[in-house]
Amino acid sequence: MKVRGFKFSARSAGIKKSGKPDMAMIYSEVPACCAGVFTTNKVVAAPVVVSAPRIRHGSCQAVIVNSGNANACTGEQGLRDALRTGELAAHALGVSEDLVAVSSTGVIGVNLPMEKFERHVPLLAADLQADRAAAVAEAIMTTDAFPKVSVAEGRVGDVSYRVLGLAKGAGMIHPDMATMLAFILTDARVEPGFLAETLKRGADRSFNSITVDGDTSTNDMVLVLANGLADNEEIRGGTAAGDDFSRGLEGVLLDLAKMIVRDGEGATKVVHVLVRGAASDSEGRLAARSIATSSLVKTAFFGEDANWGRIIAAVGYSGAQVDPDRIEIFFDDVLVVQGGLGTGKETETRATEVLKKPEFAVTVDLHLGEGEAFYYTSDLTYDYVKCNAAYRT
Repeated sequence: MKVRGFKFSARSAGIKKSGKPDMAMIYSEVPACCAGVFTTNKVVAAPVVVSAPRIRHGSCQAVIVNSGNANACTGEQGLRDALRTGELAAHALGVSEDLVAVSSTGVIGVNLPMEKFERHVPLLAADLQADRAAAVAEAIMTTDAFPKVSVAEGRVGDVSYRVLGLAKGAGMIHPDMATMLAFILTDARVEPGFLAETLKRGADRSFNSITVDGDTSTNDMVLVLANGLADNEEIRGGTAAGDDFSRGLEGVLLDLAKMIVRDGEGATKVVHVLVRGAASDSEGRLAARSIATSSLVKTAFFGEDANWGRIIAAVGYSGAQVDPDRIEIFFDDVLVVQGGLGTGKETETRATEVLKKPEFAVTVDLHLGEGEAFYYTSDLTYDYVKCNAAYRT
């Protein structure tokens, strides 16, 4: 999982009560072209306040990230702590503070234990290695059951490059954005405007098209760093190389997004909700979002109950244009609703078999136009409640 010019380190700094790894660093040997998308929550954590304007300047060389403490709703002290964290990393690495992004995830409303940062940030800088990306993926986990890593390869002429994605997320997952951190690293040389455009489009088709529980966090951050050390001809939009890069980046983002849904705090199912035949793409998105976020629909998925009535009801209240007499609903390829009416017990029995699978599709055809949209969602289980009821304990 090496990417030219990038190095990684991780360690346990004692932020998490469990003693598991909770602090990590990503470093590029040269300043990298960068882009980012951030939380849309109006309550914004200190690390986002510090990092967003730095990323908008278009250059980044290092990311320092901790888990177990979000440094959110911590006031002026939290902002000072985020700035100090970046200062510690910059000093240890010998780079400008403006080239350091700061990121945190975990419990809201608790000040960072800065004595741990004073001690461990220099140790992270001293322990950077090219083959420790997986350790970073582990260190940024909170309620995650497994680390999330995805890799894509590409070429520009005779020059190969790699795209590596690391992410965390399991609960508080909902579009615009989900409760997640993601760091995408590539050695490709990419035109800055195209990099930002591709990230935004890819995030909309991945991280902004998933839901677990309808909650959005204060710390969400997706960064892409392109250091150009593959020494390829610059990748630009409107070219074959640009199209290939976009497909690779979007593939990594979607792969990570699906892992987040699969890890949805007790989830046992990953469901691809597709709405087609809508009056427009935006209308399709309204309907798909309504299905994917419905607690009643999600509990039916957990119960392996082909209760299509909950789905058609969610479409009906979504705000999308609907003609009930035209609606079709499929579980995978099993048609359970045609013309707004159920197709019988036999097909419901076949649909129930579909719901027993760990991953399946629900397709709703509105037969009103060419609009289409999708979401990935999970089922809602007993374990989700247990996990979040005891989160702070």
